[in-house]
Amino acid sequence: MTTTARYGRKADTALSTWVKLARAFSVFSRRTGEHIRSFGLTQAQFGVLEALGHKGPMTPGDLCGKQLVSGGNITVVVDHLERDGLVERRRSATDRRSIVIHLTPDGRKLFRRIFPAHAEFVADLASILTHAEQKNLGTLLKKLGTAIAKP
Repeated sequence: MTTTARYGRKADTALSTWVKLARAFSVFSRRTGEHIRSFGLTQAQFGVLEALGHKGPMTPGDLCGKQLVSGGNITVVVDHLERDGLVERRRSATDRRSIVIHLTPDGRKLFRRIFPAHAEFVADLASILTHAEQKNLGTLLKKLGTAIAKP
């Protein structure tokens, strides 16, 4: 059974691609979110720990850019992580007006314990695709995201 073009071949293909991308992202996000919650963290908290664990200390503004969240939200996330002893705020050594977020020793320990397990979980989810397919998909998604991010 063949379907006829509803909005034109170009638009129908783009809409179909968008729906598949949205559905795949939704399922991937739900599954990884469940895994992150098993560590007692929210996705935003995990994202901050991941960014600091891989990139080192950052300002709240830098964390916002890495996490794609607002300044108000990052403040609440950092507040909770600080309350739990996983991060600390320090004045910048070069600009006393600036605050830099650092992992505490407990934060580094938690990061080293949970990130490898999460990386393996994500690898298992993605393993339906071959390594070459994952690389190709990554290249295509980067191309798409970069191109449409420009106004």
